[in-house]
Amino acid sequence: MEKKEDSVQGKQRNEEEAWLSCRSPGKSTLYGTLTSQGLSPDGIPEIVASEGFEVSKITKKSLLVSCPRENTFTKFLAPYTTFSRIHQKSITCLDISSGGGLGVSTSADGTMKIWQAANGEIRRNLEGHVYDVNCCRFFPSGIVVLSGGMDARLKIWSAEDGSCVATFQGHKAGILDTAIVERGRNVVSSSRDGTACLWDCGRSTCLGTVADCGSPVNGIALNETDNSLNLGSPENVPSEREVGTEGKLLLLAREDKKLQGVGLQSRQPVFLFIGSDAFNCCAFLSNVYLLGGTQDGNIYQLDVRNTKAPVRVIHRSGAPVLSLMPYKDGFVASQGDGTCFIMQQDLDHVLELTGPDCDPVYKVATWGKEVYICCRDGIVRRYQLSDL
Repeated sequence: MEKKEDSVQGKQRNEEEAWLSCRSPGKSTLYGTLTSQGLSPDGIPEIVASEGFEVSKITKKSLLVSCPRENTFTKFLAPYTTFSRIHQKSITCLDISSGGGLGVSTSADGTMKIWQAANGEIRRNLEGHVYDVNCCRFFPSGIVVLSGGMDARLKIWSAEDGSCVATFQGHKAGILDTAIVERGRNVVSSSRDGTACLWDCGRSTCLGTVADCGSPVNGIALNETDNSLNLGSPENVPSEREVGTEGKLLLLAREDKKLQGVGLQSRQPVFLFIGSDAFNCCAFLSNVYLLGGTQDGNIYQLDVRNTKAPVRVIHRSGAPVLSLMPYKDGFVASQGDGTCFIMQQDLDHVLELTGPDCDPVYKVATWGKEVYICCRDGIVRRYQLSDL
């Protein structure tokens, strides 16, 4: 079931309407509307659905919509809090610290900021990149930040005083994504120059090129993998500065429609899967299952032990898949048409996070039972998933 307009928020006006559609492969799409008829005395919206749809379980922040014809359910959830004053323009990336106390985000306004996750209050401005900052993430400690920018540089920052403590140079084009190896003595970066590189944080040096694809690497993910998988052997003895690279698989979401797996320590290709369009992002669901999201809206789930055919392909709209994040025993995905949804194995319904309307949702971050998303409209939204 697909949301075309915001169907949970802004129902205070008496005749607020939202569009609904329910699509099943090989069947005609069923269209309908939700109409708000004001608020009940205890402040709960009173909503009726048009023929073919049913509404149940309405609260101030959520509602469950079903389509009996297809026996399908979607729960729409409104943000618990919104932060609109962190940045002036679209927010391109964000992350939440391991303790849940701090957020870091980058914006098209040229800034990167650290803020309090509870209230959005700005704590530090991280200044030093030239041009746009593409990606940012906390180290496991929660007090250090790694960022990569269009200036082809990686930088490490202190979240406590905002100082830049290290800069890595070596890429020939903008850095698009990063991954941290275990506790963070090593990190990995991917770039428009087609390479993924491994770095030694202590000495700010490059330990090697893990992959050279000849095509921009839009996203990467790193995880230990099933020990039956052959990750290859390194051609040279690894440097003693490499810490925790053994047994790790690096996923590469490539612009040339390929999702690739490479042994981090061996630098050897493990698999190559060809998708329908450019891969924008990737993630591990477990040490066996992984996800890749494409520009034309497909989310491929693969089994690392046999990547010839996907386990399943999820396609909810033709908008680019911009972000994938594991969550509990499922995942959160965001797309270029403003949709952001959570799929879980033990839930019979999809959870749709509302608010962005038609503005792309660039990145998702999770902490405990909270999900944070950042959007082209310049707002950070926080959702409470206490009832999941």
